[in-house]
Amino acid sequence: MRSSSLWAKLLDLGATVVESVDFDDLDESVIVSVRARRGARRRCPRCRRRCPGFDRGAGRRRWRALDVGVLRTFVEADAPRVSCPEHGVIVASVPWARHDSGHTRAFDDMAAWLVRFTSKSAVGELLRIAWRTVGAIVIRVVADADAAAGDRLAGVRRIGIDEVSYRRGHKYLTVVVDHDTGNLLWIKPGRDKKTLSEFFDLLGADRCAAIDLVSADGADWIADVVGLRCPNAKLCMDPFHVVVWGQDALDLVRRDVWNTARRNGSTAGARRIRDSRFALWKNPGNLTDRQRIRLAEIAETNKPLYRAYLLKEQLREVFAPGGPERADLLDAWLAWASRSKLAPFVDLARRMRRYRGDIINTLTYQLSNARVESINTKIRLLTRIAFGFKSPDALTALVRLHLGGYDLTLPSRN
Repeated sequence: MRSSSLWAKLLDLGATVVESVDFDDLDESVIVSVRARRGARRRCPRCRRRCPGFDRGAGRRRWRALDVGVLRTFVEADAPRVSCPEHGVIVASVPWARHDSGHTRAFDDMAAWLVRFTSKSAVGELLRIAWRTVGAIVIRVVADADAAAGDRLAGVRRIGIDEVSYRRGHKYLTVVVDHDTGNLLWIKPGRDKKTLSEFFDLLGADRCAAIDLVSADGADWIADVVGLRCPNAKLCMDPFHVVVWGQDALDLVRRDVWNTARRNGSTAGARRIRDSRFALWKNPGNLTDRQRIRLAEIAETNKPLYRAYLLKEQLREVFAPGGPERADLLDAWLAWASRSKLAPFVDLARRMRRYRGDIINTLTYQLSNARVESINTKIRLLTRIAFGFKSPDALTALVRLHLGGYDLTLPSRN
């Protein structure tokens, strides 16, 4: 094999002719001078159309390539400009690198693959590039992966919508997940009607009409947009959030009983109520012997608090597997909570009646936001692994790289 062909394959340069290979003593790096093959010249990097030449551009340019052993390697070539009828005057595409990139395609792919398994800081140190450069590479690779994947929104029928905080100061991302594949479909900074509407604009009217089920946490801004844009979709209230509402109502009752005992001078009684919070919060199957004894004491000495505990547990039982017949159990719970004489549960029953149809959908179709919450947990982990972001674009690209279901492979001839 000729040495020029060997270097082209070694650096994965594609349709490229290697003209010379030199060693830069000052920079201690390898410089590989190349030119694109005839069929790959004078093409627009955006539409790939062959275009008339415009000028020689800025002359010679370098791209960082995969290292050769311990030496940094650069590809050097002319960077002429072409005149595209659609995109105007633009630097011509090259077969070895993406548009507007200072690295070869193989180098970008290597960095993106590594980011999926370690932190951006570690990737930057290993490849000897800046921390921010890793983020820019991820954005480019994800954009290419999106283009290669085609229409990722085709055939979507069941989606989950939620928001996740990614930075202090009420900075949120809106997240849309496909329940059938488990993949992240869409992510965007913001959590309001305008932000979510951008997803449905991308989806289009016909595919919006094909959506059957949408799971969410009861946020009005989600329900309003789904009701407006997805006329055939049934909204399912996430069971976890409803049960949390019940736990919050129980805690309000406990706090009220605790404050009443303190005002009445019953220090010992107030302390027992304070120390009972974990026994009241935990599921019965997870209680310790001491916590079971504490619950038995509450049942004997504090009927209102024990009634609140039973209401919380019965609400959890409403969402146990069982199908649409659970609707009768839900209605019975709402009636019990309304006449319980416990203000937090009376208010909760009133609130839940507003969402009764959505809760019935949840019981009927057994769809929750659990898959979305799993994605959110991974997003929080990614923000910590990457040690923060200056731009939300870099974060969303990293999240899509990890959770979008893309099939990324290492640069390889195998």
